Amino acid sequence: MPDIWPPDIELRGTHAALVPLSPDHAEDLMEASADGNLHDLWYTTVPRPDAVPAEIERRNGLRAAGSMMPFAVLDAHGRAVGMTTYMNIDASNRRVEIGSTWYRRAVQRGPLNTECKLMLLGHAFERLECIAVEFCTHRLNHQSRRAIERLGATLDGIRRAHMVMANGTIRDTAVYSITAPEWPTVKAHLEWQLVKPR
Repeated sequence: MPDIWPPDIELRGTHAALVPLSPDHAEDLMEASADGNLHDLWYTTVPRPDAVPAEIERRNGLRAAGSMMPFAVLDAHGRAVGMTTYMNIDASNRRVEIGSTWYRRAVQRGPLNTECKLMLLGHAFERLECIAVEFCTHRLNHQSRRAIERLGATLDGIRRAHMVMANGTIRDTAVYSITAPEWPTVKAHLEWQLVKPR
């Protein structure tokens, strides 16, 4: 897809790799979704195991339209353990949102998420020359908000009554961002998080 920005990329680290999402990842991701019944969390959107193939197709449809760049998140053994994306892509203003992210329960609260964010942010600021990267989550998703704040992102505000959730409730969305001038400090912080004793 040469005309779509950003172009396809694979990002590889010690704990994780990010590769273009494909139907080949469906079996691993179905197992990942079932780990901890993540799809039952009302304040986030994780596909049920049987809905994973359709979610892969949906995300790749958005990729073809130029509004999303979906990745499968692989662990150190090459097994797909989650999904993440560049989304709400604004090529003319060089802005992306990192979102629609979920990981199987077994890899949460470890180095995998930190390394994924380091790779995604590094690529966005250092290769794509983004002026800002955004993160959004449900106002009541405290685990997600704490994780975003640990990255060094700043709360821009709350979009009240922003969207209707699958269960019919109305989501207030907490919007965070990291700007290009902030990236060197955030990068140093994330690199330190990866090497500090746990």
